Amino acid sequence: MDYYVLQVAPREEEKAETHMKEILTAKLCGSCFHPTRLIRKKFHGKWVEVHEKLLPGYVFVTTENAKELYVQLKKVPVLTKMLGRDEERFVRLSEREVRWLELLLQRCVSCGSSDSVNEVGLSQITIQEGNEVQIVSGPLANLQGMVKKVNLHKRIAEVEVPFMNGKTVIHLGIEMVEQK
Repeated sequence: MDYYVLQVAPREEEKAETHMKEILTAKLCGSCFHPTRLIRKKFHGKWVEVHEKLLPGYVFVTTENAKELYVQLKKVPVLTKMLGRDEERFVRLSEREVRWLELLLQRCVSCGSSDSVNEVGLSQITIQEGNEVQIVSGPLANLQGMVKKVNLHKRIAEVEVPFMNGKTVIHLGIEMVEQK
C-alpha cells in the first residue's frame, strides 16, 4: 500500500480519522494516523511532558486505490483534501519521505499495522567538549544529517525533512543525559 497525505481542518485530525474509519472500508483505507511528538516544556519552574501534533492539519493514509479514496472522501463530513492531486494522478509519499517517518516513529509505517505507536519520543543527547551536541539514542539517532539546530534552553531539535516535494522543519523533543 502507498502512503498519501490528507489536509484537514486545524485541530480536526482525530475527528477526520474517526469518520474515515467509520465510513471507508478497511480495504480502501488501510491505516490513517497523524503523528504526534513528546516534548518537555517548562511551566512554573517544572518540566512537564506535553504531547503535540507533529504536523498539525495533516493525516497520513494508506491505500491501494488513491482515485477511489479521493471519491469516497467526499462522504466524510469534515474537511479532507488529498494533497498532490495532478489531473487524474495522485502523488504518494516517496520512499525517502516514508523512510524518515519510519525512523522517527521507530516502526514500519509501510506495514500498515494499526497497533503501532504514532508518537515521536524524546531523543537523549550529551554535550561534548566545545559545546558539541551528540545524539545518544532516540528517534534523532538516525537523522543526524537532518538536524539543523538544537535549542538546549527549550530542549528542542529542529529537523528539516522532505515533505510533499518540498522541505519542512519539524521540532522534536530532546533530553540531556550525563556523559558516561
